Amino acid sequence: MEKRQLRAQLFRHLDGLVTAPIAHALIQRGVLKRILQDRTVDLDALSEDFSANAGYLNVALRVLASQGFLDYNVDASTGNVRIDCNAKSEKAFGMFGMYQSVVEMLDLSGNFHPRKFEEAPFRKLQAVHREQQELAKKVPANEPERSLYQQILAHREGYIVGPTLVRLGMNGMFHQYFMSTSFRPEEFHKNSGLFRELLHILTDMGWFTEKDGHFRFTDKGFFFAKRASAYGVTVSYLPTFRKIEELIFGNADVLRVTEPGKEELHVDREMNVWGSGGAHSNYFKVVDEVIIDLFNRPIEEQPKGVLDMGCGNGAYLKHIFEVIEQRTLRGTMLEEHPLFLVGVDYNEAALRATRSALIQADIWAKVIWGDISNPTALADDLREHYDMDLGDLLNVRTFLDHNRIWKEPTEVKNTESSSTGAFASRGKRLLNSHVEANLREHFAAWSPYLQRFGLLMIELHTVEPHLAAQNIGRTAATAYDATHGFSDQYIVEIEVLHKVCREVGLEPDMAVFRRYPDTDYATVSINLLRGKK
Repeated sequence: MEKRQLRAQLFRHLDGLVTAPIAHALIQRGVLKRILQDRTVDLDALSEDFSANAGYLNVALRVLASQGFLDYNVDASTGNVRIDCNAKSEKAFGMFGMYQSVVEMLDLSGNFHPRKFEEAPFRKLQAVHREQQELAKKVPANEPERSLYQQILAHREGYIVGPTLVRLGMNGMFHQYFMSTSFRPEEFHKNSGLFRELLHILTDMGWFTEKDGHFRFTDKGFFFAKRASAYGVTVSYLPTFRKIEELIFGNADVLRVTEPGKEELHVDREMNVWGSGGAHSNYFKVVDEVIIDLFNRPIEEQPKGVLDMGCGNGAYLKHIFEVIEQRTLRGTMLEEHPLFLVGVDYNEAALRATRSALIQADIWAKVIWGDISNPTALADDLREHYDMDLGDLLNVRTFLDHNRIWKEPTEVKNTESSSTGAFASRGKRLLNSHVEANLREHFAAWSPYLQRFGLLMIELHTVEPHLAAQNIGRTAATAYDATHGFSDQYIVEIEVLHKVCREVGLEPDMAVFRRYPDTDYATVSINLLRGKK
């Protein structure tokens, strides 16, 4: 029960990291006042009245709906979006002033190093913590005010603990603390005075106990320390949320990098990779079982190799090779039946990292440039230069298909869409029917190469706002929708993915299919997509 409660607190922290700046921006611009006044508003009309970028305003309002502060409705046939007030709206909006200090802290921290503890942002953190303690004494006694107030307090706490946890986790300091029965701040940090004050904040929150200047983990503190990486992906997008008002009401391209090779502005990529690695390890165990089954079959029924699209730093391709080598029949036959490994990425830095990792591991592989949106060119490249048919390989991808570059679909066969997502491209609102059509064309292009061995994919999904609102504390759906919506990524519901794939002749293998959590508000799926047998 206690772990469940702590996990619920973690999810609420993630909710807060994205909700606070959105709520603050919409209050500042008067959007929420208008919604309260009219009770029901049309998204396009609202965007026009406030000179907003409709795509990002759509994402923002859907985030508030996922927190239960509004009702959000998409007309399946026209794509029109209607926003309605509900019983919580007026009371919740009246409490949004509580977000101001954490948004000020977010803005201030952008002027300092994302990995170091520096005095100016820390003093602001202290002030926010003291304010949090005072606010916690004023929780209303009646409902629903009490629940709303506690929800916003948890959102604020996300800003107190989220970036701090990630800094300590990335630096490996939590591991060092745990190895000691107890410790003094000066043992681990050169600025021990400032660090001691930080530990006092965490002690106030019940994460440590202090005795004679020595600190020791509590069970609660150890729970959060072990899960520091769970905050990593959302915290990595804080550069986006510092610019949220500009994205919604100003220059939609404010974070767009125009020069090749320049560092991304919307996300801390190193932090994102670190957070993703910690969060995704559980899914890989399921994928391993599928790979073991495939490569334990008679040799004539096995793929000739594996192609990892979006190979990143090569770690996943290396892992797949080791699983096949050590745990399958094919692993005993590599001399007679070599494994053709291909790492593909759009990013030249990723290709260099993959080559380096595989050379170090003494794994023979082809590492080539490729675009997920152009499988035909990839197939031609493999055939011409390596005498290999793309259809003879098992394709694997992890959290990649939703991050394809947007292209207007050539044909929208059906104006209806069953998705409730909010989608944008450079601030422009995308109709859900167009996103479905784009996804259909994407998989249609891949379908000829996936008929035999298929695509083994781990994918991220959105959840209907009313489901997310009913399950606050059980899902990170709000955070996923916000981080991906404002960075032009296209996460659809599991049902929509399956429907689109079936329309182009790719059948999900339901014996392999898994969803996480195994509920109607699942945000992650594992699928093996291939032609019908």
